[in-house]
Amino acid sequence: MHSTWQPPTNYRQRPVAILGAGVLGRRLACVWASAGYNVHVRDPSPQQREDCLAYVRDNVAAYAESTGQKPGTVGTTESLEEAVDNAWLVIEAVPEKIQLKIDAFAELDARAPSDCILASNSSSYKSSEMLEKVSEATKSRILNMHYYMPPQCMIVELMTDGHTAAEIFPFMVERSKEAATVPYVARKESTGFIFNRLWAAVKREVLTMLAEGVSVPEEIDSMWKEMFVKGGVLPCRTMDGTYALFLFLAAVSKSD
Repeated sequence: MHSTWQPPTNYRQRPVAILGAGVLGRRLACVWASAGYNVHVRDPSPQQREDCLAYVRDNVAAYAESTGQKPGTVGTTESLEEAVDNAWLVIEAVPEKIQLKIDAFAELDARAPSDCILASNSSSYKSSEMLEKVSEATKSRILNMHYYMPPQCMIVELMTDGHTAAEIFPFMVERSKEAATVPYVARKESTGFIFNRLWAAVKREVLTMLAEGVSVPEEIDSMWKEMFVKGGVLPCRTMDGTYALFLFLAAVSKSD
């Protein structure tokens, strides 16, 4: 079926809304403000809202050094309606409790503009798990946008909810680059996205080697640094080279 999705109208003149003013929410506020957008942060806690504004005051200029933009304004509110008013993008960054997220997306379905992109920053849940109370029409505007820890790590992973309009991904990749983040798109739904699945495998093997007495932490870290940090070893490129060598040796063996 042909998608009818179009970018939110006049998005450059519209705010970004962040639900949650915690450690990551306030960093996301700086990320999007540094791209020149005005940002509305919603949190029910007065202390969290105060801490968010303090973090933004102290840090948004540093974020903007990477974008070259004049930072937009950042404001906080207790009201969801105020936060999402005319927003072109809403990023949910509430605590990692699935019912909270299901309820948050139900409220966004009812209150956010009909062309607004709705994203979850969850690292634990796929956005498809948050659709229980969402209308069919809204599902095509929902996706995961999993940020790591700006500004130290500016990676963001984008992933479908199983219904997300395909055109949203190139659009959000470009918007993310404007905010000086580094976007990667998971081509299909994946528990753990991309990096967390890689990291889970690494952690599993490291802990197994330590438990078996094969090595010690200092030597594992040193080897990792030499090979992957200094040596610049890349997993897929390395496997490509190994597989090419295997094919060459197999061909030589057959010719003999």
